[in-house]
Amino acid sequence: MTPKQMTPKVTPPPAAATPTGWSAAHVAKTEGGRAFNYSAGPGCMPEPVLSQIRQDVWDCGTSGVGILEHSHRGPVFDRILHEAEQTFREVGSIPATHRILFMTGGSTSQNFMVPMNFLPADGTGTADYFDTGYWAHQTIEHARSFGQIHVAASSREDGYAHIPSGETVKHSERPRYLHYTSNNTIFGTQFHATPAVPMPGCELVCDMCSDILSRPTDWSRFGLVYASAQKNLGPAGVTIVIVREDLLERGRRDIPSMLQYRTFASSESRPNTPPVFPIYCVGLMVAWIKARGGLGYFEKFNAEKAAIVYGVLDQSDFYTAHARPDSRSLMNVTFRTPSPDLDDRFCAHAAQAGLDGLRGHRATGGMRASLYNAMPLEGSVALAEFMQEFERKNG
Repeated sequence: MTPKQMTPKVTPPPAAATPTGWSAAHVAKTEGGRAFNYSAGPGCMPEPVLSQIRQDVWDCGTSGVGILEHSHRGPVFDRILHEAEQTFREVGSIPATHRILFMTGGSTSQNFMVPMNFLPADGTGTADYFDTGYWAHQTIEHARSFGQIHVAASSREDGYAHIPSGETVKHSERPRYLHYTSNNTIFGTQFHATPAVPMPGCELVCDMCSDILSRPTDWSRFGLVYASAQKNLGPAGVTIVIVREDLLERGRRDIPSMLQYRTFASSESRPNTPPVFPIYCVGLMVAWIKARGGLGYFEKFNAEKAAIVYGVLDQSDFYTAHARPDSRSLMNVTFRTPSPDLDDRFCAHAAQAGLDGLRGHRATGGMRASLYNAMPLEGSVALAEFMQEFERKNG
């Protein structure tokens, strides 16, 4: 039996209506009756996708076997893998010059794989890095084991509240690549322009974990991009790597084969058993993004959602936003109340009201609202109205 099409047949939902009459006495719920999930990762997923997953866990594509049980080399997963890659390429407008790899180990493994592959074995090569947040800083520390690391710009001194640019950026003499983290989930900042490499031959490398496929991207400017799936692309367990074809061949060959990008490129991302279920979920997610209108739609939609929450912060004397206005993230809105006790009360009362996952990272405290692609407009409205009511009662 030939399996049927694996991607869900979803249609764009009607325009979201703004809830009225909301108060803390009411519990906010999604259209499907669930709590709004503002977690930074794993983040929320669209309800049509979750519904399709529930069906396919039991019987995937009328094959009689659930997705959790299918062989990674069988015909059902062959179709799933190829459709996921094809739809990803179509939705993201990934050019033929770049390969799409499905890998494991999360973005933390990419922190050392990038310098291990593209800095020379003798440790003489230099790479430039932007230090713009917790994960960007961790990336730098991992990379120091493999070569000379130059911090081209940093916002650490002001608590990572802005994205450095202009004359504050100082490059090394001949960097092999320039690495930046496009969105800072913990401190709520985001690059709104792609940084320029300092010279020809310097590759641009990006950790795009928390904003990949949230807006159009000019992939021709990048040598390599990586992103864990659990923000905008599904559950944890698979990492997407988009790498230019010619750069694959320039990677080192004197490192273990499972740490070479070419190993995954030459084996359809299956040199060993891949994370079948997360890859299947990525396929559903990119199909859902396509059905909603693609990246042009989500660029506007995500800006609209973020503006609702930032609008409350800008009009309030009670809340303090962490990020500078010119560097604000559209994916993660970070803020706090006048005291840690009130922060705790805010998170507890929000959870009771159906607004889950708002507690900030342990490194910063406060609150963090993650508004990834799958967060509906009603989620931003419900949060904004809760914030206003909480301020009225506690300000």
